[in-house]
Amino acid sequence: MRNYRGTAEMAAPLSIWKNFCEADADRHGRTAGSRCLQYRQERRKQKYMREKLTKSDVEKIQAEIEHRKLVERKELIEAVKEARSHGDLSENFEYHAAKKEKNRNESRIRYLERMLRTAVIVEDHSKADEVGLNNTVEIYYEDEDEVETYRIVTSVRGSSLNGLVSIESPIGKALLGHKEGDRVYVKVREDYGYHVVIRKVIKTESEDGDQIRSY
Repeated sequence: MRNYRGTAEMAAPLSIWKNFCEADADRHGRTAGSRCLQYRQERRKQKYMREKLTKSDVEKIQAEIEHRKLVERKELIEAVKEARSHGDLSENFEYHAAKKEKNRNESRIRYLERMLRTAVIVEDHSKADEVGLNNTVEIYYEDEDEVETYRIVTSVRGSSLNGLVSIESPIGKALLGHKEGDRVYVKVREDYGYHVVIRKVIKTESEDGDQIRSY
């Protein structure tokens, strides 16, 4: 499966991104292009919606904020002071690099605090034989004749490179509540979607190794 998660690609305007997806679809099939477009649209939506977080997500975010405030903030302030003491700031690369890292840390703190203020806490209420939050699912893509395995997670932990699919993504929404053997339609947009078949549902629950997304 093709993955589209590079920093440069994410920075492109949506209109340019859509053209890229359509061109890619012509070369690699409609499903590849549709996944590309669906990913970009979902990331844009995340800026304007309240995050759905599990209690574990909240605990991880709180722990990161605390570490950044109590440990990294102090270290970065000292690094800026040390670099400033080296002389002319206009040509002091160490100073500008240290200041940039300090500002990045503060931005991350604000980002995480804002996420917690607006978050909605979610829990998994799926039955033993249904796809639910944090479950692992093996699915068959009919259009591509391929089998992929994903774990369904909250959007702050979603990462297709690591086999983590967000509950806010089209495929995540489509799979929730279904059972092994179900043929599921994944709606990418109003005029296009594709079918997958659920081969296996594994009731995994651990979130320990998952990382909160950068931005």
